[in-house]
Amino acid sequence: MARAIELYFDFISPYAYLAWTQIHRLADEHGAVVAPRPILFAALLDANKTKGPAEIPAKRVWVFKDTFRRAAYAGVPFAPPPAHPFNPLLALRVASVAQTEAQRRLAIDTLFHAVWGGGPGVTDEATVRELLTTAGLDGDALVEAAQSPEVKASVRARTEEALSRGVFGVPTMVIDDELFWGLDSFDHLERFLEGRDVLRSDELSRWRDLPASSQRKAVKSP
Repeated sequence: MARAIELYFDFISPYAYLAWTQIHRLADEHGAVVAPRPILFAALLDANKTKGPAEIPAKRVWVFKDTFRRAAYAGVPFAPPPAHPFNPLLALRVASVAQTEAQRRLAIDTLFHAVWGGGPGVTDEATVRELLTTAGLDGDALVEAAQSPEVKASVRARTEEALSRGVFGVPTMVIDDELFWGLDSFDHLERFLEGRDVLRSDELSRWRDLPASSQRKAVKSP
C-alpha cells in the first residue's frame, strides 16, 4: 500500500494553494498518495491564541508579495481573491463531501483556483455550484451535501483532530506521524520520503525539553 501524505489545508491560505499545486508531483515521484484534510485555519488560530497573517497589516502585504513571487517561479496562476480574509466554510465542506479520489481532487483544484487563480471566490453558493458544474462535477449535489449536519460535523472533527496532532498552521503535511509545516518544509519532506532525514530523536528530545529562562510580558501601547 502506498504511503499517504496527509495535507491539512484551508482555502483561505495562499501557501496552502501553492502547496496543493506542488504536492501531487512530489507524492508521485516517491510512490506516495496525497490525502486531503480540509480544516478551518481560524480554529487553529483561536486554539493557539494567535493572529493570522492577514490580521497583521504589514505581514498581510508581505505574504502577498512572497506568494506572488513563489507562484511566478513555479509557473502557477496567481491573483488575489475578491476579498481576504473571507469565510471558507462552504468550500471546506464541499471538499469534505464523500466523493471518489479523482472527484475530490478536481473539486479542490476548482475551489483553490477560484480563490487564488483569478476566480470569483468561493463564498457564494450559486457561484460555487456553477464553478463545480463547469468543471464537470455535480455542483448542485455537492453544495447540497455540504449543508448536511454530517459534513459540517466532519470539518469540525477534522480540525479538532489536527489540533490534537500538533497542527498549528496550514499547509501542514503529515507522513508517518511526522509533521512538516509550510512550503519551506517541502525539501525536508522530500528528504524524509527518501529516508534521508537528518533529525534524530535524541536531538529532538533535547530541544523539546529545553528550559525557558525568560518569558515575554504583555507590552502596553505607548
